[in-house]
Amino acid sequence: MTTYRLTFLREKLKDIDTLIITNPQNRRFLTGFTGSAGVCFLSKDHAYLATDFRYYTQVEQECQDFELIQAGYDFIGTLPKVLEKMNAKRVGFETDHLTVSEFESYKEAAPHVEWVPTKNLVEDLREVKSVAEIETLRHAIKVTDYAFSRGLQALKPGITEKALQWALKQALFDIDGREPSFDIIVAAGLAGAKPHARPSDAPIPRGVPIVIDMGALVDGYHGDMTRTIVMGEPDDTYRKIYDIVLRAQKAAIDGIRPGPNGRDIDALARDLITDAGYGDNFGHGLGHGVGLHIHEMPRFSTRATDAPLQKNMVITVEPGIYLPDWGGIRIEDVVVVTENGCEILTETPKDITSQIMPV
Repeated sequence: MTTYRLTFLREKLKDIDTLIITNPQNRRFLTGFTGSAGVCFLSKDHAYLATDFRYYTQVEQECQDFELIQAGYDFIGTLPKVLEKMNAKRVGFETDHLTVSEFESYKEAAPHVEWVPTKNLVEDLREVKSVAEIETLRHAIKVTDYAFSRGLQALKPGITEKALQWALKQALFDIDGREPSFDIIVAAGLAGAKPHARPSDAPIPRGVPIVIDMGALVDGYHGDMTRTIVMGEPDDTYRKIYDIVLRAQKAAIDGIRPGPNGRDIDALARDLITDAGYGDNFGHGLGHGVGLHIHEMPRFSTRATDAPLQKNMVITVEPGIYLPDWGGIRIEDVVVVTENGCEILTETPKDITSQIMPV
């Protein structure tokens, strides 16, 4: 599975002869290794994975394209030998992951090589998903859909945000022991004005927006979905803001296809929200890539790069409006870019009628 990924990455090693990969998601993407500790070494002729005693057997079982380096718990002591074995001269390291302290240890252990900072060499490869990755993400999103509907069965007057969060976690766990992609957000009323609010012990009142952001983790890949429901009859503000956010999401989704960049798509939703008078209340990007990490490239935002969208990119679309004296509404789906548009993977209903929960 990883052979073609190594081929593509090796073609990018133009200014260096060896690349050290320390980012856990990049390591798994390239090797298939699911353990928690290990460092990859890649050159034109060599592919090594150094780890400690806990994972020797696991590496041999999972990493067909990499040779095991038994580093024990003294990785720094092993480093010079590995680089000498690879005849390394110019060695690239991942600037977005390696700490300053770790880098100083690397330089001290191997002063004979030239250390070259690199950025996004592997992350760029991860942006376009394989068929197998898309199917895994599709599964993660289906589990998310099901757990959401099942968890909402616990919704009743008097339930707290934490209790509803627990019901959603339990619903995930009941599906083959699935774990959440991230800490599930349940934010009711004023708390919903904080995009990444933490659930509290406060009972959820009737008639207020309840922002629920959750996802299932399947084979290392992350689902992600947000719905903003209400228990009982909502007020007029809910109906007004929900309509704007839903229309903004639809405008963005309708524009997704190969060719436009992330700023273009972000503007489709942001301009609609701004024209409705709530531009200052939509302060985050429209969406992000999902895969082995919950937030990865590409991005839909005002700061996105000029790079055009490509077929088989998988991205969230999640506009929101947040009013500090009232609450917030966010609607999030995951889409995969297709040849002529995009496919919405999320299946949980989002029309306003389906968001109003009877009590």
